[in-house]
Amino acid sequence: MVRRRKAEPMHSPHGPALNHPLHRPMFALALRLAAMLMLSVMLLLVKLTGERGVWLPETMFWRQAIPAALLLGWLAAKGQIGRLKTQRPWVHARRAAIGTTGMFMTLGVVQILPLAEATVLGFTAPIFAVILSALLLKEHVGPWRWAAVMLGLAGIVVIAGPDRGHLPLFGLAVGVGAAFFVALVSIQLRDLGRTEEPLTVVFWFSAMSTPVLGLALFRSGVHHDAVQWAMLAGIGLSGLFAQILMTSALRYGAVASVIVMDYSQFAWATLWGLVFFGNLPPAATWAGAPLIVAAGLIIAWREHVLSRERTALLNA
Repeated sequence: MVRRRKAEPMHSPHGPALNHPLHRPMFALALRLAAMLMLSVMLLLVKLTGERGVWLPETMFWRQAIPAALLLGWLAAKGQIGRLKTQRPWVHARRAAIGTTGMFMTLGVVQILPLAEATVLGFTAPIFAVILSALLLKEHVGPWRWAAVMLGLAGIVVIAGPDRGHLPLFGLAVGVGAAFFVALVSIQLRDLGRTEEPLTVVFWFSAMSTPVLGLALFRSGVHHDAVQWAMLAGIGLSGLFAQILMTSALRYGAVASVIVMDYSQFAWATLWGLVFFGNLPPAATWAGAPLIVAAGLIIAWREHVLSRERTALLNA
């Protein structure tokens, strides 16, 4: 009689394999929805701090410094500082440079445009991700995804419209540029994800960008009232919670399913715009937004289909 050996847990080349929880799609959707709420709150606070005279680079400093300090303190309390060890510091530095530039545009556009329009333009990031995947990663992009790119670009044209008083060309350029840099960061994260866990990537992005952004304090100083300090703290905390919630959502559900919740951010942005600033998006935004959302959903669907096909080939 042959005795069977007890199966051993599999390990990745970069450490022990993660214990994957059960697939819980509804819980994943709830987490992603909460993440979008936190992101919308962060952008609202960025817009409000701008109106109260806080310089944007200083806002970015607190946006990065607070998560870095909290993550470092949390890991130190758990005795897990070693999780931040990396063999790719220069790759993290490049990601931090690109990410900080993108953040400057992402946070800056909400101080130029209404919240709803700034949010919709951010939805074009998957469109640029497809273009960059074809140009930088030499990935094959089929007719479905190219059609989605064209649909999304058409949505931008519709939203831009003829009324430059509502949506100035500079604001439109900053919003599209922000989406481009988000897509560029996604290419970087795809590379870092091969060797680094999400917590490590989030920490080094914050830690490496904070000292540079801290130079802004020499210009602006730190003389704020209680409301301004509360807003700056809220920006750091809501940004950190959004990142944690988005990462957690992907533990319980597939990207193609949870990404649908990302578009709920438009509803929150519209609500905040009405409540805090008394404005609603014009007809051009309502007409163009569905085109951009549809483009993003088509891209997510095709990514899901291609992922299943690749898995089937590997298991054949």
